[in-house]
Amino acid sequence: MWRLAISTPSRPSEDDLIARYFRPMAGEGGMALLDDAARLPGEAGRDLVLKVDAIVAGVHFFPDDPPEAIAWKALAVNLSDLAAKGAAPRGFLLALALPPDWTEEWLAAFSRGLNDGAAATGCPLLGGDTVKTPGPLTISITALGSVPAGRMPVRMAAHEGDAILVSGAIGDAALGLALRLDAAQPWAAALDSGQRAHLLDRYLRPQPRLALAPALLAHARASMDVSDGLVGDLRKLLAASNLGGTLELDRVPLSEAAAAAVAREPTLLERAATGGDDYEVLCTVRPSEVAEFQSRCASLGVPMTLIGFVGGAGQPFEVRRGGEPIAISRGSFSHF
Repeated sequence: MWRLAISTPSRPSEDDLIARYFRPMAGEGGMALLDDAARLPGEAGRDLVLKVDAIVAGVHFFPDDPPEAIAWKALAVNLSDLAAKGAAPRGFLLALALPPDWTEEWLAAFSRGLNDGAAATGCPLLGGDTVKTPGPLTISITALGSVPAGRMPVRMAAHEGDAILVSGAIGDAALGLALRLDAAQPWAAALDSGQRAHLLDRYLRPQPRLALAPALLAHARASMDVSDGLVGDLRKLLAASNLGGTLELDRVPLSEAAAAAVAREPTLLERAATGGDDYEVLCTVRPSEVAEFQSRCASLGVPMTLIGFVGGAGQPFEVRRGGEPIAISRGSFSHF
């Protein structure tokens, strides 16, 4: 239920707020946000895929980040999980907890960013709730998608001998966050203005790899998105399948900007592989299908890089650099 217990005269009422900022982006199933529930028609032969993620000011984004970017990120981090499952988005629910200092200007910009994300990904707003909080600003989105019945590539479906691949580039967001925290770090001197802008944008505006759905459904055995850090997320995937494996750190794909930073400061490669916020797709594929899978992904506009292989049950998970195992104490971000 949409409910906002704020009576400040200079602000719109709850009904006006919904009508002005959220009703214009509501999908057909949301019935113009005039009801307390959404309605979606069933799809014969397809499974429903659901995902919920929350982002919190001071934890997942800076309170003074552009509101358009905050909105985009809130939606994108959820759609990234749908993308890793080969799911087509059907819509989303929004829970927005606003602190006392919110302004109508901020909310207008936030709604623009959310609408841009919804339009770009074909994922309409279906409904939600808006509440008052003493802080901080908290945004929770539940994304809904669908896949052909029985075809969703789950984490626990990896097989011994599978190739491990990852989409796009790794580490941009982690380095972008590092720049956001301290733009004067020595390695930043190796970057030009365009490279700096690229890293910062990858932190602010992740790109869910929804285009990869046909290739993943055709070839991937196990799949998940990379949100907390490549090393840690791969460890989770292998553990879910009760298998070991190897990750070749030298094979991890880097953007031009990240490569320039790592060339200046080689220790940044480990930071890139563990920092998180990549929102790329990590998956396993039969070795005999790797070439076809990579070709198909490239045709969809997203490169897919081979970074290791799945081992057997009881075998360890190893990260290697220069062909030798290395120790990484912290493989990914953790809240606790």
